[in-house]
Amino acid sequence: MIKQAAFYIKQALDLKNPQTAVILGSGLSGFAQTLSNTVTVAYKDIPNFPQTTVAGHKGELIKGFLGQKEILCLNGRFHLYEGHEPKVIADVIHILKELGIKRLIVTNAAGSLKKELTPGSLMLIADHINFSAKNPLIGANDERFGPRFPAMNKAYTEALRQKCLKIASKQNIPLSEGVYLMVLGPNFETAAEVRAFALLGADAVGMSTVPEVIAAVHSSMEVLGISVITNYTGDLAKNTLSHEETLAIANQASAKLIRLVTEFIKEED
Repeated sequence: MIKQAAFYIKQALDLKNPQTAVILGSGLSGFAQTLSNTVTVAYKDIPNFPQTTVAGHKGELIKGFLGQKEILCLNGRFHLYEGHEPKVIADVIHILKELGIKRLIVTNAAGSLKKELTPGSLMLIADHINFSAKNPLIGANDERFGPRFPAMNKAYTEALRQKCLKIASKQNIPLSEGVYLMVLGPNFETAAEVRAFALLGADAVGMSTVPEVIAAVHSSMEVLGISVITNYTGDLAKNTLSHEETLAIANQASAKLIRLVTEFIKEED
């Protein structure tokens, strides 16, 4: 399944040597529009590839260039709350690995657990808490990609984070660091849950990203994660949360994220 999908993608997009893949979260598809010489293939046309069902996730794989650097973008991700088995997400990451990807940049829309982390701001993910009770590595281990028990204590590559912070400073883009907590969803969190998550040490909460990161670390990829903070949660929220609001704020903040990711990739080796 993995080799068949990778072969199709390589032929359909005429891939040469992509090193970096970017997963675009809710409302963040604008990054792909900054690439030159783009070629697109729909997920539905890729053999054995899963489909997206959530608004704000188009469901397409895009090849493009930033300068001379060949980039892959997943415009639309897969959420466990859609009914996907966790292994499906690992398979997608393994397809990227088969295509030669060495570095994964994950972006998402997340809710703030702290007053100082305001809607519209960006948070560099320093670590995560997997509160979904799901893991993409459950089942027989595929030794072609990684060990049975991968270490996750340094999931978000330190050197990439430091470089991203320097670029943000140079570009005058406010960027904090924090801990991202993943819940299964699809409901937004209760006020009591939000208070509990804050006590656990989380700064932001969302319904994605962690399975992709686990699979990427298992596959020896470098990982950089950035959250767009789209709303306050729990007692901090002044109105009833909605996916429409999430998309709206993500769209407003996307210019900062696009500029940050673009400059980061341009400066990568």
